[in-house]
Amino acid sequence: MRIASVLAAGLLPLLGGCQWLPWPAKPAEPAPLRLQGELTRSAGELVLHPCHQQRSLSITAEDSLGLPYAVARLQQTGQQPLFADLAGRLQEDASGEPSRLRVERLYRLQPGAQQGCDDAQFKRLIVRASGNEPGWMVSVSALGMMLERPGVEPLALPYVEERLPDGSLSFTSEADGRRVELWLTPGRCVDSMSGALGHLQARLQLDRQPPLMGCAALGGARD
Repeated sequence: MRIASVLAAGLLPLLGGCQWLPWPAKPAEPAPLRLQGELTRSAGELVLHPCHQQRSLSITAEDSLGLPYAVARLQQTGQQPLFADLAGRLQEDASGEPSRLRVERLYRLQPGAQQGCDDAQFKRLIVRASGNEPGWMVSVSALGMMLERPGVEPLALPYVEERLPDGSLSFTSEADGRRVELWLTPGRCVDSMSGALGHLQARLQLDRQPPLMGCAALGGARD
């Protein structure tokens, strides 16, 4: 009994010390890579040619995105090529070179690949929203909010941003006697004129006027 008691007492510090050993942390999974470029179809497969790059990437996508159907709908109108703004994970071929992009998020899909790739403001933009009838566009960056409408002088305003738990965003400005509020809600949105696809639904409220509806997508300054 005495020997057993001594052994038990000697094991107590060891057992207690085990409780303080750190549990190996699970490596953080890298964030999806965001890429923009020209989206084409080759041999029945979607292929992305990233902006200002020589390589091309075969595209697969989550079924919930409906990417092949969206591409087919836009190409039926005869407007080609398509500009795609996507995020996903690269997969390598047998030689170790990235050859495929598994798309997890669709930001934008629209006619006019060259116009999308040459957007000089993209990297500075937090979000861009637009709508039709009447036409309007709002660009938001760290410098402020810009409201543009046909036949009206552009209006530059400061803003306050609010983010809600459901992923909605609002950008509100009250300056120079004007109140401008842009609400963005997660959800697939199709432009009523061009057929372009965005991942956010937009609502623009100008003073007490009826709200204007449109589509939006996050810019390069916000993922």
